This record gives sequence, structure tokens and C-alpha cells, in this order.
Amino acid sequence: MKLHEKFRQAREDKGLTQKELGDLVGVSQVAVMKIENGQTKNPRKINDFARALGVNVDWLLYQDNEIREPTVHCSVETLPQSQNVKESSNIDTFIDLEPWDSRTPLDEDEVEVPFYMEVELSAGNGSAIQLETTGPKLRFSKSTLRRHGIDFSSAACVKVSGNSMEPVIPDGATVGIDTSNTNIKDGDMYAIDWAGALYVKTLTRRPGGGLRIRSFNLDEYPDENLSADEAQTVRVIGRVFWYSVLR
Repeated sequence: MKLHEKFRQAREDKGLTQKELGDLVGVSQVAVMKIENGQTKNPRKINDFARALGVNVDWLLYQDNEIREPTVHCSVETLPQSQNVKESSNIDTFIDLEPWDSRTPLDEDEVEVPFYMEVELSAGNGSAIQLETTGPKLRFSKSTLRRHGIDFSSAACVKVSGNSMEPVIPDGATVGIDTSNTNIKDGDMYAIDWAGALYVKTLTRRPGGGLRIRSFNLDEYPDENLSADEAQTVRVIGRVFWYSVLR
């Protein structure tokens, strides 16, 4: 199924009208109608729509299987905190954010992950690898990382530039990378070094040892289907396990 078909199916399964869904996400009924008519190919608030519909963003965008479970990503952009959201969401309470800075002591369950300021992962045409100078650090819960099989010492965060992974990962987003996980799982997102340039892309293995490199913004960045020899020029830096963006 195409995006607009899955979108309509998910909305109807949730028992929402176009207007009700629009109100949840903060857009007009016309905007929802355009998505379901196939006029809007890359909805701006796709993450918010997925959360409201209780489905997986990847499934909405391009997967053809039946995997529809919601995927939780950390982002400061949230759905409007109204009574309607609470009634239509499977989230019972909103999370209270506790401010902290570099002088705030770490809790027992916290770990600081390095944020490499001078290494940009391109979500466009690639950027040359620069000196990996560590800047500030981001805090993560040890139990959360452990639950997802991520080694604290192998986690790092870097900035993404370009629009090839929009609308899921916009220009300027920060991604978390598990550098210990370099085995390709088809359809997952990875940071890669491709012929001396850095990218964040989804990867799928092809018969004979080839590799498909895919962007979410397929209109501007079609698939790159590499032969087995060409795939040797791709080095997987690590799997993307988290992303966040300030709007």
C-alpha cells in the first residue's frame, strides 16, 4: 500500500475523523484530506501523525508489511497537550522534564554520551570527514540503553545536515549512534562512511553481496543500488538508535 492508503486505514482503525486527527496534530482537516488523497507526499508532521495514529513512522512512509507498532523517538516537539490528546492516546501521563546543565551531578542510572560537534553526518550529498573533536555531552538513561542492547562506551551523538532523510530526520537533527552495532539489519538506519563522506541512511542487503542505500526523501534522492564490489566502499560506522530535533 502507498502512504495515503495506509494513512487512511490507520485513521479509520483508530476511529478518528479527518478533522479529529487534524485537531490532535494541530493541522486543518484539509491538510489531512490532502494526505489521504495522495496530494501531500511528505507530510511535515509525520512523526506527530504516527504518534496520534499509534503506528510506526517507517511503516507509514514506505514499508509494505503489517508492522504498525509505534516507535518512540525523543523529540521536544510533542502533540498539543489537550484533553482530546489524552483521550485519543495510549499515553496516560505526560513526562515532566527536569532541567540540568554540565554542573548537575549524574544520577546512578545516567551516563554522558559524547557529542561530536565537528563531525557532520550528511543526509544529503555527503560531507567530508572532519576531525572528531568532542564537544558537549548528552545524558541518557543506562537502563534504557541497556534495554536496547547498547553499550554505554560505544554510544555517540552527531549532527545531521541535509534534507534527504526528511520528513523523519530534518536538517540539523542530532542522532545517537551505536558504534558497536555494524551488522546490517535490512531496513534499519545507519551512519556510514561511503567513499570518504559521511551519511545517515537506511540500508538493505541485496543478493550477491550488493547493498541498497535508501533515503526517506525518495523524490529528491532515489535509491542507490550498489553491486558487491561497490558495496565494499561503504563502511558502517554504527546503527542509529535515537534522534532528536529542536523546532
